Amino acid sequence: MTGFSVLIVDDEPLARGRIRRALGAMADIHIVGEAANVDEAEALIGRLRPDIVTLDIQLPGGTGFDLLERLGPAAPATIFVTAFDHQAQRAFDAHAIDYVTKPLEPARLQVAVARACARLRASSNEERVNELQEMVSSLRRALQQTDSAGPDFWVKSRGEYRRLSLLNVTHIVAERDYVRIFSDGESHLHQESVTSLEQRLPPKVFIRVHRSAIIRRDAIVRLRSVQFSALIAELVDGSEIRIGRTYAARIRAELARGRVPALH
Repeated sequence: MTGFSVLIVDDEPLARGRIRRALGAMADIHIVGEAANVDEAEALIGRLRPDIVTLDIQLPGGTGFDLLERLGPAAPATIFVTAFDHQAQRAFDAHAIDYVTKPLEPARLQVAVARACARLRASSNEERVNELQEMVSSLRRALQQTDSAGPDFWVKSRGEYRRLSLLNVTHIVAERDYVRIFSDGESHLHQESVTSLEQRLPPKVFIRVHRSAIIRRDAIVRLRSVQFSALIAELVDGSEIRIGRTYAARIRAELARGRVPALH
């Protein structure tokens, strides 16, 4: 068989399908298998010996970094498919690493695969191993920078699922049996309760201010007193969130410690 073989590694079936369709349009690219976790990927790479692997970072049983470290010199040329934010992208760029962000853009993936093929033709195995080691080191640092923001969400948008980074979320409000997540000037319904989210979100980043609302601390522009000593939180996107009476004492205490903006 001529051309280059590719193994797709991602725990989301929808994501694997998008990658499969994008690669199917490329000449001389042959998809030899798919894996949904680290153990499956390691076994398939050992058996199939693909030239290239498209690799998600967050996987059941470990991370994409763990997989590369297990494989060592046997690791294929690697293209990370990731939901990292722009800060992490700058870290990748600084080390000339191939990556594709989610939601997946087929053309961007095709460019990355073509670039990997060119490197395979031109590079020695030793050069590729050194590049992978540098890649893992750089990506681990980027992951540490973004992990503190908390878990990301998969939300449904226009009939597709997309990963929504918490790094861009300003506030979350209850809406019947769902919550509505506000991010980058858009809002998305997510099937989870406010109480459940409060337990999962990092308290240093988010704060619950009402039985039906959670806001990002650094999205608060100011707190404003209104009638009957009530408080309103004004956010960077122009939203105004009323702070519930039972939460006001906590907010005022945090105000005294300088953890939220001053009253106006």
